[in-house]
Amino acid sequence: MRKLFQNYINTFKGLSKEVWWLALITFINRAGTMVIPFLSLYLTQSLQFTFSNVGWILSMYGVGSLVGSWLGGKLTDVIGSYKVMVGSLFTTGLLFIALQYITSFTGFCAGIFLVMLVADAFRPAMFVALSSYSKPENKTRSVTLIRLAINLGFSAGPVVGGLIITTISYTGLFWVDGITCILATLVLMQVLHPKKATVLESVKVENPVSAYSDTAFLVFLGAMVVFGIVFLQYFSTMPLYYKEVHALSEFDIGLLMGMNGVLIFLVEMPLVKYLENSRFTKTGIILVGLALTLLSFVVLNTTSWSGILLVGMLLMTVGEMIAFPFSNAFAMERASKGKQGQYMALYSISFSVAHIFGHNSGMQLVAHVGYNTTWTIVSLFALLGIACLWLLQIILKKEQQV
Repeated sequence: MRKLFQNYINTFKGLSKEVWWLALITFINRAGTMVIPFLSLYLTQSLQFTFSNVGWILSMYGVGSLVGSWLGGKLTDVIGSYKVMVGSLFTTGLLFIALQYITSFTGFCAGIFLVMLVADAFRPAMFVALSSYSKPENKTRSVTLIRLAINLGFSAGPVVGGLIITTISYTGLFWVDGITCILATLVLMQVLHPKKATVLESVKVENPVSAYSDTAFLVFLGAMVVFGIVFLQYFSTMPLYYKEVHALSEFDIGLLMGMNGVLIFLVEMPLVKYLENSRFTKTGIILVGLALTLLSFVVLNTTSWSGILLVGMLLMTVGEMIAFPFSNAFAMERASKGKQGQYMALYSISFSVAHIFGHNSGMQLVAHVGYNTTWTIVSLFALLGIACLWLLQIILKKEQQV
């Protein structure tokens, strides 16, 4: 047991202190994002919105995320990642607190758009900062550490969020979200000020390549959009499925989703280190991750037994664990030859596009054809993403032959 623990600890060695600080800031921020997993429940139960209304609100969530990611990438290339991260985190905290006071459909559409515009400007800036603080051989593990922080915070968030809903109300979540964003800003300003930080790799590139002319990267983005649409069902339609079909309480839902974060915290880093040293390509690993996520929906239609929810969550978790770190690493690897803010903004935008279409399409499908048919359609759609990744591997092989 001691040797196993030591081997686990060794997988974290060699990462810079700035990467660790970024991970702590991310953890503080994500620990407070407990509104998001319960957003569809909040909108339907507290504000009495219809499924169709919720779908459109979640689309505005995605549009705000898209615009924010684009703007964050632009600003990062102009004023640097530090200023973008500070401005985004602090303003997001204030906006989350204000969001609880909006109760109309139109107002909430505008409010969630503005919140996500500001919040997701943080992502491309954080990725560029992470790249500059990481040695080339540590980039995938640095990304994995950030994901561990996200998932550790996310595993605690739903559990605490479920308790807050049960004991106080949904609006208490907005206060916690806002305060934790502001706390994350204060920590960032103390420990990652440009004068204190040590940049390990310059982010300036002479004669940078445009991401828009990188065919392989554009195909990769298409696969990520599909992956995102499939994956995001776990944060919009799936909580409703848990409650309406399997009669789980908010606290039970929080525990089930929290299991995802705990498993990632315990397993992802050793798994990523093993795969890094294997003969598998990044794109091949991402493909397997998407295939496992596809299976997590297929199994839901095989039985009405509620235990199948654990099986589905486990399959999705393993798929997520191997797909996201290597997709992040692939994006940063391609970005090293171009405008890094632009590359990482487009990578973030791929998930923003998924937010625009994924939540809304899932909600509309559930409303019109029911959950079982929705899971079948989602599974078939995932095959499109697998085809894109297969095409990407062909393009990359041709690049190596030139």
